[in-house]
Amino acid sequence: MKLKTSFLLLALTVLSLKSFSQKSEFPAFSAEAHRGGRGLMPENTIEAMLHTMKIDGITTLEMDTHISKDGKVVVTHDDYLSPAFMLTPDGKDIPETDAKKYPVFGMNYSEIKQFDLGTKYYDLFPKQQKIKTHLPLLSELIDGVQQDIKKNKRKQFFYNIETKCSEKGDGITNPKPEEFVKLLMAVIQKKKITQFVVIQSFDKRTIQIIHQKYPEVKTSFLVANKKSYEENIVDLGFKPFILSPVWQMVNAEMVTKAHADGVKIIPWTANTAEEIAKLKSFGVDGIISDYPNILVGAK
Repeated sequence: MKLKTSFLLLALTVLSLKSFSQKSEFPAFSAEAHRGGRGLMPENTIEAMLHTMKIDGITTLEMDTHISKDGKVVVTHDDYLSPAFMLTPDGKDIPETDAKKYPVFGMNYSEIKQFDLGTKYYDLFPKQQKIKTHLPLLSELIDGVQQDIKKNKRKQFFYNIETKCSEKGDGITNPKPEEFVKLLMAVIQKKKITQFVVIQSFDKRTIQIIHQKYPEVKTSFLVANKKSYEENIVDLGFKPFILSPVWQMVNAEMVTKAHADGVKIIPWTANTAEEIAKLKSFGVDGIISDYPNILVGAK
């Protein structure tokens, strides 16, 4: 009897581990909503992520992170609060002359949160729904996504998280890369989503640190240059999980070379059905798009 019970427990454990492995397996094709799908909703917001999660076929939520003055990981793309699509706490425009008045790295998060993101018309994305919202903390966004997954019994989405930093910005618009990575990974580990995360960056320093200190974390090297596939890999110093070029750089030869190295190619930011179809014909492993609805609809 004891032997049968032990065998049953072992079988259940194996099945449980297999199920977990399947859930954390990276998508065969990563359909990624750029900044949460900013063609449809205000970028890098919880509302954008939740809206995109309802679109069948999207697997991955792409987003950007900055560090605030008080060391909080904030989900936002720009170094400064943007006059193009943000309003002051009292609902006024940010004048273009004040484009660098509100640096994310120079403000406490309590100040940043007061600015209105989402009600101002954004001419680059005329179909974007208008809502009054704010720049969220990464921890807040993760909680919102994970709670929605549980509540609505959705599949687990992946997070593609970019570190917005550069050498010229060190100490001005971002902390040193070691500090950035430390703060970012503290949130990811606390929220227990490490297996569902890719860390991407144009700043090779951050993903080099991830590769060295957190080898279990998937990395993606963002590039927009005239270098070859081989030259970009040499520049990085290791073979990342993903090479993520601007979509115009990608061709069938690049994809073939990357796959021979075990590297995935996930280009950004393709926004038309024609661009997406062309990339798919090359055999890419995913696509990042402002329009998740077009991405999943394109053949």
